[in-house]
Amino acid sequence: MQKPTPRLSAVLAVAVLICQACASTPKPNPNVSPTAVMNPAPAAASATAAAVAKASKTGEFLDRVVAVVNDEVILQSELDSRIAAITRQIQAQGTALPPENILRKQVLDQMIMTKLELQQAANKGITISDDALNQSLNRIAERNGFTLNQLPDKLAQQGINYADFRQQLRDQLIIHNLEQQLVGDQMHITEREVRAQIAADQANGDANNQYHLSQILITTPANPTTQQVESAREKAMQIYKKIKQGSDFAAMAIEYSQGQHALKGGDLGWRKGSELPTIFATVIGHMKPGDVTEPLPSPSGFHILKLDDMKAADNKVVVTEAHVRDILIQTSAIMTDAQAKAKLDELRKQILNGADFANLAKKYSDDPVSANNNGDLGWVNPDTDSRGPDFQSQIDNLQVGQVSEPFKTQFGWFIVEVLGRRQVDQTREYTRNKAYEAIYQRKSEEIIQQWLTALRGSAYIEYYLKN
Repeated sequence: MQKPTPRLSAVLAVAVLICQACASTPKPNPNVSPTAVMNPAPAAASATAAAVAKASKTGEFLDRVVAVVNDEVILQSELDSRIAAITRQIQAQGTALPPENILRKQVLDQMIMTKLELQQAANKGITISDDALNQSLNRIAERNGFTLNQLPDKLAQQGINYADFRQQLRDQLIIHNLEQQLVGDQMHITEREVRAQIAADQANGDANNQYHLSQILITTPANPTTQQVESAREKAMQIYKKIKQGSDFAAMAIEYSQGQHALKGGDLGWRKGSELPTIFATVIGHMKPGDVTEPLPSPSGFHILKLDDMKAADNKVVVTEAHVRDILIQTSAIMTDAQAKAKLDELRKQILNGADFANLAKKYSDDPVSANNNGDLGWVNPDTDSRGPDFQSQIDNLQVGQVSEPFKTQFGWFIVEVLGRRQVDQTREYTRNKAYEAIYQRKSEEIIQQWLTALRGSAYIEYYLKN
């Protein structure tokens, strides 16, 4: 078997874990089997019986049940498969694997939260179409330098089953849509909040700096007792001391962290200073890359923070806008993809032979924005245009005066022409947008975390892990 490149392994592993929604809640103790860990209600026994009966009827009972999640089960084979995938991810990062029993519990807890969120999504009728899934898979393939048709073979070279990969990606996209719906229903940002954020950013010169952070989170339950808080504090301090004595931070995160990024070594990625939680923002300005904080208390528990890297910001923002016109042909019951592409091929040929783009756009384009304006979209800002990355990528690759080949996006088939480019100082707009985004980011995390805590707290979960 061909040895996977670290870059490809890491990207594919991240792709599988897109929009991971593993709750930062206290992990149950599955050392006694079986153990009901969440609100054993009168319905608990019937929920377990129903789930096991369902597995038995489908033949799944031959595969040992390792957890019951409401009226569904997680099987040993599913857990083994996920552990194998996570192990590849950790190895691709160059991080030491935790003890097998620790990894097994961490992965199972992650699978339980995924199962709970997918149950909620099913109740709300949230699905992902094959076309949307294929577009995501195609972007993953393109980022790694190959085609969608080559993706199954590339995955197989790393021991990854393509069907499993598709399903895991579909699940994570469903969860992403579920969480976005949840946030959309509860999000409210006032003009006063935006102005206050702008003022705070201006007072804090580090607000636009970018920080690459990792975190170890030791959680406390909702409304914790004094003893629970002290126990979590003591555990966090023990982990901190191990790190200061030379233990690898990522390995400690995989083994001990109860945050949603635990299995990625606690890696939170790059965050702008203005997007950081207050408890992080108060210490980050005094840190240099490689520094690790002592445990920081919050309502969620205790956070050990590592600054991996940072980038100083240039506060002046200059954006390159393109003056663009387009022709859109939308598919329908009477217009197939092949017909739409063929039509645009013919129109492009006419334009290259001297036909007027504007007249053809007015006559044939289905674009509701530009058709009545001779196809003219005006000056397109890459940061605010709503047509998506595929559309912007085509613009970026064109010279002024060049007409693109036909290409497809979620809206249909396009050809575009770039009429000109200009540099625009958008510092003021950027400042406002970033202030809004910072508030949105903070509130989103709070909304999702509170919902996940409540979701798990109201679920019936039973563990059947062996010691």
